[in-house]
Amino acid sequence: MSLADLATSAASELARGVGAISAAEFRILTEAIASARRIVVYGCGREGLMMRAFAMRLYHLGCDVHVQGDMSCPPIGRGDLFLVASGPGKLSTVTALIGQARGASAQVACITAEPRGPDAVAADIRLVIPVQTMARDQSAPSSTLPMGSVFEGAMFLAFELLVLSLKDRLQQGTQDMRARHTNME
Repeated sequence: MSLADLATSAASELARGVGAISAAEFRILTEAIASARRIVVYGCGREGLMMRAFAMRLYHLGCDVHVQGDMSCPPIGRGDLFLVASGPGKLSTVTALIGQARGASAQVACITAEPRGPDAVAADIRLVIPVQTMARDQSAPSSTLPMGSVFEGAMFLAFELLVLSLKDRLQQGTQDMRARHTNME
């Protein structure tokens, strides 16, 4: 298979996965982000990298957003949103942090491919991206991309669409976002 064919196949998978996201779940998450006093994000491994990228864009939109585990992450509580990724549905670190966030009265939103997984079930809000993750990559591999790559790529694409939705909801223009971009590069 040529590089162009592989790229087309991978891009089609991402588009199908993101296109299958529930519009209602997407709207609910958009509103939860827009109305949160503070947002704290977390994910493990490559999912964590996608969450960090999303946090950067949320900051550009003017949100008070932090990454769990960073030294500057403040405490979370009532009125805050803990936004976590758990593609395979259960990750021990995620499970523990969801418990902490719920104990502090924060709202919990989970990005997952496994809506019946314990992490998603424990969340108040779910955004299901119905694609292959490492939870299902060996028993029935259906992806051109290896392991959890299709989930991680679909996260990035879904997050960019959330940014577009939030940009309108928060009445932020491109210049507003650009003004919050670092000047330390």
